[in-house]
Formats: sequence, structure tokens, C-alpha cells
Amino acid sequence: MFGLFFFILFTPGVSEFICTSSDLDMSYTFCDSTAHAFTFNLTPCSTMNRYVWKAALTWIPRSDIHFLKVVFKVWFDGAKSLTWKELLCSGADDKYSVCGTLKGETLVSAFDIKGSRINFPKGNYSIVVEGFSDYSENNMLICLNFTMIIKQDAY
Repeated sequence: MFGLFFFILFTPGVSEFICTSSDLDMSYTFCDSTAHAFTFNLTPCSTMNRYVWKAALTWIPRSDIHFLKVVFKVWFDGAKSLTWKELLCSGADDKYSVCGTLKGETLVSAFDIKGSRINFPKGNYSIVVEGFSDYSENNMLICLNFTMIIKQDAY
């Protein structure tokens, strides 16, 4: 089981390595221009016969998180293949631990990334994850651009 745990005050535009294995390389950059205090951990570093990844993040947000809309955009070998939007925090009856985090407070969250319905074909993936503090997607809290290189087919 491979995992890389790191904490950094990130310099925008510089790629940060998450993990590498015989079937997967993963890294990310921030796509906004502000430095972040951010930690990300992913285990195992493999897509072969793995249906759940364990992920953990630690982040100090730049503003209060009473409202959080997340937008995922996925490209496979240069072609846009998915856009998904989800309202995680609305300020009332929120079920996620990230909701209610205050500016400057350390947010710690562990979660599963479930891929049981997905067999990732060999290729290059670009995954942009954007977090907004408004419906109109004008006030961006964070933006991450993950690069995932699948080196061999899982089937």
C-alpha cells in the first residue's frame, strides 16, 4: 500500500507529486493564484483491483465555509468527458464535516473515493476540482487541477 503524506505552503503553478506506482502516477497544481496551506493523502496508489481509495485532506481556508458548491470537470486524453456539480454546504442541515469551518481554522477531513463503477482505461486524465462560496460560481475558495496517468488497463 502506497501513500504519500505531505504538508506544504504551496507556491501556485508548481506541480505537487502525490504518488506513483506501476499502474498510476498522480500529481496536482492549484489553478488559482493564491498560496494555500494544504495536505492531501491518497491510499493505495493503484487502480488495479481497487474499488475504494482512502483520501484525507487538511486545509486552512481563506474564508468561512457556510456555503460550498463543488464543480468537478474531467478530461480523458484531452476530451472533456464529465462535468458534475454538487452543493455540499448550504448553511442548514449540512451533513459534511467541512461545513461550518471558519476562515483560518484547520479543516481535517477523511473520506472514501469510490470507483467501483469505474474501470479507468489507460490514458491521461485531467481532473479540475473547484470550490465556490456562492451559487453563481464567482467567489472561488479553492481550485485544484489533478493529473492522473493510468499506465495500464484495469481489465
